Amino acid sequence: MNRNILLLFFVFFLVINCFSQSREYELIVSDLTNPWGFTFFPDNSILITEKEGKLIHFKNGKKIEISGVPKIYLRGQGGFLDVELHPNYKKNGWIYFTYASSLGKGNGGNTALMRARLKGGQLINQEVLYQASPNSTKSYHFGSRIAFDSNNHVYFSIGDRGDRDGNPQDITKDCGKIYRLNDDGSIPQHNPFVNSKNAKKAIFSYGHRNPQGMEINPFTKEIWSHEHGPKGGDEINIIKKGKNFGWPKASFGVNYSGTKFTDKTSIPGMESPIYYWTPSIAPSGMAFINSAKYGKWKGNLLVGSLKFQYLTRCILKGNKVFKEEKLLKNIGRIRSVEQGVDGFIYVGVEQLGIVKLLPKK
Repeated sequence: MNRNILLLFFVFFLVINCFSQSREYELIVSDLTNPWGFTFFPDNSILITEKEGKLIHFKNGKKIEISGVPKIYLRGQGGFLDVELHPNYKKNGWIYFTYASSLGKGNGGNTALMRARLKGGQLINQEVLYQASPNSTKSYHFGSRIAFDSNNHVYFSIGDRGDRDGNPQDITKDCGKIYRLNDDGSIPQHNPFVNSKNAKKAIFSYGHRNPQGMEINPFTKEIWSHEHGPKGGDEINIIKKGKNFGWPKASFGVNYSGTKFTDKTSIPGMESPIYYWTPSIAPSGMAFINSAKYGKWKGNLLVGSLKFQYLTRCILKGNKVFKEEKLLKNIGRIRSVEQGVDGFIYVGVEQLGIVKLLPKK
């Protein structure tokens, strides 16, 4: 008798636990393989990039595949990457994408930034605004996220493409950088290296490894970014004009073999992260909670973990992370995080789709 009662209690506990887990989120868009990036139209319908090279418009419960997508260089971490609307989208209709492209010099591919318009289910008026060079056949560290500031400058990140000793610290070379352009692709006259000989004029900051999260902090208007470290040393940084963020001269990580490539975690004159993870969580996607939908969570930063398959809620005090809470545990590899027009948080999960994070009651 006692054994049966214990068994009933155990089953009841499992049912309640599964129910509470299922109510942590609501599945909005199903059957996606790798929703690398997504953004919201003014009507809260969703434009989604699938890494494999598809562009999907999800509206009224239906997935519509958009035609006219640029040719995607699909290799390793490279593919169709981020997507973002121009802040004045309602007036000009511009949509911005980053993707791995084989255009340009050399074999292989590198990260490109394009803008286009959407008409009748097709991309039109396509303009490549930036193509990193030279191409590389290496299959990793393409970046890439997109963000706009209040002056309509477009920022985008490109990883070091696996050449840590050649690219990130050299402003005459692409890769391992965060870039800033005017929205038409021209170089802002106040970019930090416009007057530096042989420099890539679009560079805004350098010394980065592989930034796969970037957002404008809606409360301070600063540019926040995170990037993958090697074995340990994933970072959150506040991006500043012309600054060197240290990679690979300074890092909290080590080689994947466990050996050291530097004995320094900070260097005078280089920017240190405001927060880092060791061991690595493999961060991808980030968003600030900027609505009242989640109560006291407003002002928190959300970051996805590919490695450990959860969403971390970073509780901030000023510009410091002082505590984390794990959400959506074991849901799958979290690739992208955005706040919708409706104020809810949406999360792109590999091999699942896009889910809505439900507020705690």
